[in-house]
Amino acid sequence: MSPSTAISSSASVFETAGRYTTTLQRVESAAGTTCNNCCSSSVAVVPALPPPKPLLIATPCEAGEFPLLIFLHGYLLHNSFYSQLLQHVASHGFIVIAPQLYEVAGADSTGEIKSAAATTNWLSEGGLRDVLPPNVHPNLSKLGLAGHSRGGKTAFALALTKAATTLKFSALIGIDPVDGMDKGKQTPPPVLTYVPRSFDLDDMAVMVIGSGLGEVRRNPLFPPCAPKGVNHGDFFNECRKPACHFVVKDYGHLDMLDNDTKGIRGKATYCLCKNGESREPMRRFVGGIVVAFMKAYLDGDASELMSIRYGHETAPVELQTVEFLE
Repeated sequence: MSPSTAISSSASVFETAGRYTTTLQRVESAAGTTCNNCCSSSVAVVPALPPPKPLLIATPCEAGEFPLLIFLHGYLLHNSFYSQLLQHVASHGFIVIAPQLYEVAGADSTGEIKSAAATTNWLSEGGLRDVLPPNVHPNLSKLGLAGHSRGGKTAFALALTKAATTLKFSALIGIDPVDGMDKGKQTPPPVLTYVPRSFDLDDMAVMVIGSGLGEVRRNPLFPPCAPKGVNHGDFFNECRKPACHFVVKDYGHLDMLDNDTKGIRGKATYCLCKNGESREPMRRFVGGIVVAFMKAYLDGDASELMSIRYGHETAPVELQTVEFLE
């Protein structure tokens, strides 16, 4: 799409409240569901087929058929820490499924990859239909996969078929993905090969989002949260077309989380990584660029993605890198 065509985009994907009202629903893996901020017509139900892992689902309330996005959380984080981001994406017409892959984890992410695959397969088995609002239907032929930090590594591993799924992904998003502590210190199973354009994703569209402060230490006691050698730049270097890469200046590795992240882990998210001045601009950018990318590669409307690429749609953050492989 040419720059002149992109100017025609009108609706802002960076609005946190899109055209749809949303519900945020928790689905337990064994006993049933509890519902937070549900649509008035929604009821808590016991799904006939419980998911393999607890889920947080953000979905439009209005009737319709919607594409899906599976979202994988970062290392030792709770899926609830992304509630505002998930609802932003859902308000623009997507069903977002965020499994809680684990509570405690070691270095090896093999179990997370298998759990993400099992969650994907649960969708194809019809487990989702019992937990959505009335007249909200998932379009399983339009499925995206996203992950943050170690969840980004897990998303790439799943897309690279390190675990089998019964559904096909059409779009892959790495949000500041990290593959270990440093080059040569990747966590198992390693995803990066350090061979340019080596990822064989069967023409799947890919977007990699990076944080400008992810490579910066917060203090001498802790390493950077997204070190060079295993971060977004390395992931994008191994992607084939179609792919795009956005790096946000002056924001950190955890700045897309909710403002209020509770508990010891939630408080730690403000202490371990170099952060920007506030989370809201980075969170709003990530939500908006995910919406634009999903619309381009799941709905066939690239106008908003191209509008951001060429600067006609003003982002809430300053971008230090915008790259496309096409």
